[in-house]
Amino acid sequence: MASSRSSLAMFALAIVMAVVAGASAQNTPQDFVNLHNRARAADGVGPVTWDNSVAKFAQDYANKRAADCRLQHSGGPFGENIFWGSGRSWTAANAVKSWVDEKRNYHHNTNTCDAGKVCGHYTQVVWRKSTRIGCARVVCAGNRGVFITCNYNPPGNFNGERPFLTLDAEAK
Repeated sequence: MASSRSSLAMFALAIVMAVVAGASAQNTPQDFVNLHNRARAADGVGPVTWDNSVAKFAQDYANKRAADCRLQHSGGPFGENIFWGSGRSWTAANAVKSWVDEKRNYHHNTNTCDAGKVCGHYTQVVWRKSTRIGCARVVCAGNRGVFITCNYNPPGNFNGERPFLTLDAEAK
């Protein structure tokens, strides 16, 4: 009897560990890199790599936002995308998808967004000159949601510049 209780307890522990591992596995540095690179490849843009110093900046800023979960930019030296979602289950995939979904508002030929729409998060994700990223995710105090930030080095989204550098690259 004790043996079957022990086996049952071990089985329950294994399930809990699998759930925890599954949740954290959706927010690893490699998840953020893969999600960015998938979007970049779709537009013919080279890959990004993880940068620990950029990630430290992102984590430090996310930690500051954990107290209030305010959707406010850091004003730091890097390009930056931020995301907030109510509840605790938001992941890297949710954040990057929300940024990449802005692609529908972006016009390559004129390098503009639809009137009244946002597309700067998308263009930062695919900004060719931004080759190193660091991202962070925190659950906000009082269960006020999840704050996710990704920072980009070198930064992108400069007025008068195109994310793809040339119209030829944009056609891909």
